[in-house]
Amino acid sequence: MRLYLRLLKFLKPHLKAFWGSIIFMILFAAMSGFSLTMIVPFTRMIFYEQSKPLSDSAEISPEKSTPNGESLVVLVPGKLKDTFDSWLKGKDKVDSLKRLCIFILIIFFLKNIFWYLENYLMILVQEGVVRDLRNKLYSHYHLLPIEYFYGKKTGVLISRVTNDVNLVRSAVSSGFAGGLRQMSLIIVYLFLVVWASWKLTLIAFLLLPPGILVIMQVGKKLRSRSVLSQQKMGNITSVLQETVSGIKVVKAFAMEGFELKKFFSYTRDYFKTMVRLTRVGSLAPPLTEFLGATAGVLILWFGGKAILAGGGLTPDRFFLFLVAMFSLMQPLKILSHVNIDIQQGIAAATRIFEVLDTQPRIKNPEDGKKIDSLKEGMKFKEVSFKYNSKKEALEKINLEVKAGEIVALVGPSGAGKSTLVDLIPRFYDPTQGIIEIDSIDLKRIDITSLRNLMGIVTQEIILFNDTIWNNIAYGDEKATQEGVEEAARMANAYEFIRELPDGFRTVIGDRGVKLSGGERQRLAIARALYKNPSILIFDEATSALDSESELLVQEAIDRLMKNRTTFVIAHRLSTIQNADKIVVLEEGRIAQMGKHKDLINEEGLYKKLYEIQFKYNNK
Repeated sequence: MRLYLRLLKFLKPHLKAFWGSIIFMILFAAMSGFSLTMIVPFTRMIFYEQSKPLSDSAEISPEKSTPNGESLVVLVPGKLKDTFDSWLKGKDKVDSLKRLCIFILIIFFLKNIFWYLENYLMILVQEGVVRDLRNKLYSHYHLLPIEYFYGKKTGVLISRVTNDVNLVRSAVSSGFAGGLRQMSLIIVYLFLVVWASWKLTLIAFLLLPPGILVIMQVGKKLRSRSVLSQQKMGNITSVLQETVSGIKVVKAFAMEGFELKKFFSYTRDYFKTMVRLTRVGSLAPPLTEFLGATAGVLILWFGGKAILAGGGLTPDRFFLFLVAMFSLMQPLKILSHVNIDIQQGIAAATRIFEVLDTQPRIKNPEDGKKIDSLKEGMKFKEVSFKYNSKKEALEKINLEVKAGEIVALVGPSGAGKSTLVDLIPRFYDPTQGIIEIDSIDLKRIDITSLRNLMGIVTQEIILFNDTIWNNIAYGDEKATQEGVEEAARMANAYEFIRELPDGFRTVIGDRGVKLSGGERQRLAIARALYKNPSILIFDEATSALDSESELLVQEAIDRLMKNRTTFVIAHRLSTIQNADKIVVLEEGRIAQMGKHKDLINEEGLYKKLYEIQFKYNNK
């Protein structure tokens, strides 16, 4: 219940449409009940002769007049009742029947107008809540640190925004809105059955407590099964996403059969879970209907006996009771089925709120200082960092980088090179020590302002399934032709772009699959150049390219590094010989630091790494 109430807080921005829908919902329920009361004038017209209101001296038998001189319409205010009566009573029975038919058409017309307006307004509410929830979830993803995503399956994260939110939609539409609609109808029909005969109502409701217990027990099972079904769907989405994004690897290793087997296994598990869920959920409606039918049989027996024995129950009231009672069965049956959607929605909301309740470790400071350039330089002061493990990934790093310097980071795999550069844009925060830009602690700088200073080109090139133009001018809606083309020229990308069929308007496919490795790398460099960053973080990726592409990319890199403070994670030591400062990392510590010509002449890790590469390259 707490989760459902929390979910309903998303109604707040849509209260205007919500209350409008409630008003039309009540009017619809009222018209539904009023349409049922039309059985009374119809029955009286059939069973009794039309007559004027009875006087004290009139002697008309019950078989020949309306009982006790009652009005033809019921459950309306006195003045309206007189108006309806005078209009419904025509010259004869046929005329009265004709007028009654017209009256019924008007009632059903209004009833359906109210139904349409209620549904339209509730759709605005329902889709608004779903949109807001989806936007909030997606926005929260952007607030979470990178480490959160490293520990999660991409397909599962996607499933939260797609499948889980869709289940919440069902809870809001079928559960909340549908539940209110059915409850309003139940109240109206319940009032009618009590008004028609409270004694028969008591008999009918003897079976109500068992029905409620059945629905409650089914609901408990539904929630647990629903959580399991959503987990299974997350697995399916995850495998699908991984297979589509890695289809080249799948085909290269001829693993289609393996991936099919894995996917079929997950779909089989989901199938079994959904069958169990539906089997349990489908119990409530038939059980509810059977209990209602049992009550109906008892009513027919006792009510029929009362009429035959002349026990005071008139035919018109008995027929109204029967119609209202059986009309009551439908919303009760739907309400029992609504429980399935509610339980599934609550289970989905649980998973969604687990994400929303995850607090980001990297928080933007209140009144954070905004900077637009690097003027003096950067300092790492006693910086240590560790992931969730106990082992330090970085330990007591002290490093000073002046503005405009090129700093190369070298060392064996796992030495902490990538971790060190990930601290600069605050993908992570140091567990100890501080990092300063122009003597300002990074934690005091506005994150957006900080990251706008940086251009990051990584070994794993991430491009979007969009045009080349939009990939270079990423996020800049006011990009100019001159700016985009100049960035492409400086990245040695202009020539190959111009040769494409649609030039800068060419869509490059998911992750740039339509381009070669060298073209993708140059496009990533063009994107960084277009941003014109003060600080560049570069993870060299030329080792995977052919000689021609490597030369073009290296030229672009050299242009990119001019007049910028640059951090280069070097895999090829030959590419960083002109660096202002080479930092050699080993097991999270700085083992050596200096220029290439100095480090190559002293015993240590750098010389050892250089000699290994030199021997390998000369084989």
